[in-house]
Amino acid sequence: MMTTTSSVWPALAFCMSVAILLAIGLSRKSVIFRRFGLTRGSQRPVTPSLEKQPLSKPLASYTSDLVTAFPPSLRDQLKEVALALPLAQQSRLGNLDFTEEKLERSLLRFDEDYGNADGSKYVCTGFSIREIRALGDFPDYSALSGVPMPNPYLDFNIDKARARPYRPFRWPYHQTMSLTKLEPDWWIELESTYKDRIAQRRELYAKHGSEVLQWLPGSDLACKELMEMIIQFICARYPQYFALSEDQLWLENKILGIRANIREKHPLLIILDHIPEDFAITLRDPDTGYYSFRAGVICSALGWSVGSKIGLKLHEIHQPVPDYPKMQFSMDRYFSKMPTNKPIQRGSWGLEIDQPLYMPPGDPHAAYRDLQDGSLTRSRLHLRVDWQTLRRMPLSGGIAFNFKALFTPIEEFRDEPYVPSLILKVLRHAKENIMKYKNTWHTEHVVVPALEEYERQQKQSGLIEADWEAQTLDESPWFPGWEEKWHAQQGF
Repeated sequence: MMTTTSSVWPALAFCMSVAILLAIGLSRKSVIFRRFGLTRGSQRPVTPSLEKQPLSKPLASYTSDLVTAFPPSLRDQLKEVALALPLAQQSRLGNLDFTEEKLERSLLRFDEDYGNADGSKYVCTGFSIREIRALGDFPDYSALSGVPMPNPYLDFNIDKARARPYRPFRWPYHQTMSLTKLEPDWWIELESTYKDRIAQRRELYAKHGSEVLQWLPGSDLACKELMEMIIQFICARYPQYFALSEDQLWLENKILGIRANIREKHPLLIILDHIPEDFAITLRDPDTGYYSFRAGVICSALGWSVGSKIGLKLHEIHQPVPDYPKMQFSMDRYFSKMPTNKPIQRGSWGLEIDQPLYMPPGDPHAAYRDLQDGSLTRSRLHLRVDWQTLRRMPLSGGIAFNFKALFTPIEEFRDEPYVPSLILKVLRHAKENIMKYKNTWHTEHVVVPALEEYERQQKQSGLIEADWEAQTLDESPWFPGWEEKWHAQQGF
């Protein structure tokens, strides 16, 4: 789950990520004063089969604990939101008395449609179905979740915008329990490939259907909630490009020049039409306490598909991931307790020939991974970063995982301090099972000499210290001077 090349879904195990600090934009001069105190075997790695792995069994010792484990209650937030509602809506909310016993006794079934459910049923965050209905469409998700709305990005220009230059490299390179708080302004990050990506994703859905977009019974509330949270976000973050009508029925998209009725399609289809990022929704099974993948739109998977993972529990989804059984307990407990006000972020990475966005099992592009092509040139090689977030939604209690695939030519690393050295360190010395799973072998005969050249030039020019020992940068997941480069490239 922590790699891009074999499988992006397994990146859902955020607890294997590195701690990410906000960039501080050091100048080259300050970099010079910083002082921090090939080869694997050439045997071709084999990409794990995602379809044939035996499923691991739940750990019986803590299964019963998960049944009684709930995220923090949002009853206080509900009372605060209720005070700001019109009197008629407050009346529909009714008496807000609540007990934990009532919650545990009346949980909404796993596959139950909230639209037809008894109003006295509850979701795991403490809302009753009656209350959810009374809140109506587009409630104040910021107040309910405790995650502030983004600041308007008024200087943003979709035709010039670039994603921030994520370089999530770290050393030592191993699985850690390191989580980073989501930056609320950057949950959905648009850039200049917007139109092309939307068109590409719609074509993928037309061709692959339920292999890239699917929802299971009981996910209707979570899908609606996710769509509404996304629309609230993009209208607040990019007001020059998106607007919701006063009757909350029409979404105006000035980038595409369209006005869409958001109730005419399933919420995931609305997301597909307007947001060039992937989303997966996991829901809690009240009978077991385990979280399962119940709905998603994912057009950027490498080596798997929505159709191959839908309905599976976390430990079943992550079966191919090296050392995941050691972390299963921590992951299940983390999901069971995750609050709404602490969303997290991380990045996974891989090295790719060209820019493969969607590569399900059997895709012809996978043949590139079977050999080291002697005619391969640097210009075809790219860093692929999947920048990921994880957050609990307040009304449904579902946990939404999202990621966007970003491609960068490796030649960009030439002037990025320490980046070539860090990648070389990982390629040469990371654990063999992790690197086989990451599957970079087919690029290394070209990537490694290029990185060695860039590292040598950086040391000769004084951009980095000659005796620098590779370790995770203070600016991770970026690099010293990233803001200057980013602003210069996009022009704002």
